[in-house]
Formats: sequence, C-alpha cells, structure tokens
Amino acid sequence: MTDPISLSPVPIGIFDSGVGGLSVLRAIRQQMPSQQLIYFADQGHVPYGLRELEEVRAFSEAITRFLLDQGARLIVVACNTASAAALHFLRGVLPAVPFVGMEPAVKPAAETTRSGVVGVLATPATFQGSLYTSVVERFAQGVTILQDTCPGLVAEIERGCLSGLETRAILEHALRPMLAQGIDTVVMGCTHYPFVIPLITEIAGPGVRVIDPAPAVARQTGRLLAQHGWLTKGSGLGLARYITSGDPHKFAELLPTLLGETATVEKAVWMDGRVVV
Repeated sequence: MTDPISLSPVPIGIFDSGVGGLSVLRAIRQQMPSQQLIYFADQGHVPYGLRELEEVRAFSEAITRFLLDQGARLIVVACNTASAAALHFLRGVLPAVPFVGMEPAVKPAAETTRSGVVGVLATPATFQGSLYTSVVERFAQGVTILQDTCPGLVAEIERGCLSGLETRAILEHALRPMLAQGIDTVVMGCTHYPFVIPLITEIAGPGVRVIDPAPAVARQTGRLLAQHGWLTKGSGLGLARYITSGDPHKFAELLPTLLGETATVEKAVWMDGRVVV
C-alpha cells in the first residue's frame, strides 16, 4: 500500500532556539525534499539550555501558535531542551496538532555499545528534564552513561565556528575523560551538535560511533505526514521559509556553511509574549 499523497503542499513547522534545528531540517530535506518547510529560530532567546523549563515552555507554545498561523500543520520541536520542557505540555494544549520531538538516542546507544560505556553531550536543561531521566531508566540499565554539557559549544556553532580552536577545546574537554573511561558511542543530545560531528569523529577516532538522532526524527515526521495524507512526493525542492527573532543577516550568512544553500531570512519580533512577523 502506497503512502497517501497531499495534492496541495502542507508545510512542516520546525523550531529551535537557534540554528541547531537546521540539522533536523537537513535530514527532513534529504528524506522528503518536496515538503514545504517553515523554520523558526528563536535567536532572540538563544540558548535555551540555560533557561528555566517554564520559560522555555512559554516560548515553545508561542512559537508553535505562530507556526500554525503561518500554515504549518505538523510541528517538529527540533530542540532537545524545548522537547524536554514542553513537548508533553504542547500535546496537551494542542491535542489536534501532530508533534515530533527530540529524544536523546540513549536506547540505540545502549543496545549497540560493545564496551558498555556511552557518552551523552547535551545542555543542562536536557539533562535535568524528566524525559532524559525516563529514557536512561528504561533503556540504559547496566550501561555506564557519561554526561557533559559542553559549555559554550552552542554559542560557537551559532557563530558558525565548527572547527575553530575554541570549539575544539570545548570538545576535547568533554571527550577526553570519556575516552579514558572507555566510551565507544557518543550521543548528540542537542540539535546544534551534529554540525560538529566531523570534529568529534576526529577527536574520538574511528572506533567511536557518533549517533545523530536527526534521521530518525525525519523518518517519524514522514510517517506522521503519510498517516494524515500530507506527504508531498517528488524530487523537486519544496519551498523553505526561514524566520528568526535574532539578526536575519547573520542567520542568512550561516546557511551556506550549515546547509550549503542561500536564502532570504525573515525577521520576527516578540510582542507581549507572541511572535509577530
């Protein structure tokens, strides 16, 4: 049985605190190139990882309502911190909207580790969230989980510094102690971090598997689109809108580095707790 195909394009709404969610958009583009996309980067509030969960929840609801107003029918919470803080809440307040969120890929890491030692790189808010704790408790029994918050790494990636001295120093500081304890798998627990996988692989070596959850998130997005009859098939590239609450020119300058493309970026502002473009 073939997947139902949408006769008119149905946009996917994708949001993150900054450019990190572009790693998820990239995976969605690779699997469903014709789907229309609306990407919102809340760079006026980046990073989310150091903020209180209630504050992130309020941002997430306002951004979701904005994306729905822009025509999105399915929302991808392409931010581990926002998923930990708000995904359950969003599904409760907007039960008719399909959501796809980020979950640290601890389960596949625990199932495939040979050494029994797994490293997880994520933000403080993700580690503090009940979602992460639940995943570890359910799937990582008998596995040693080593964690690091990589302070400053999100800011370096937001600047487009994917292999600079500071970026390398942050990753060396995180990974060297883990390697000394025998990790053979590293989980990307923040959507910004896949953009530095080449550097992580260089530091960790070929014997360490690096897990990027973005392809699995894209597959789940495709399943939900097909289930609702919203999947746009084809090989042509669908329209993508990029919107930021930060500096649209700086965001646009990063697109060639992060996605290999250029685009006009729209400016949004926060007004009385709402997003306005």
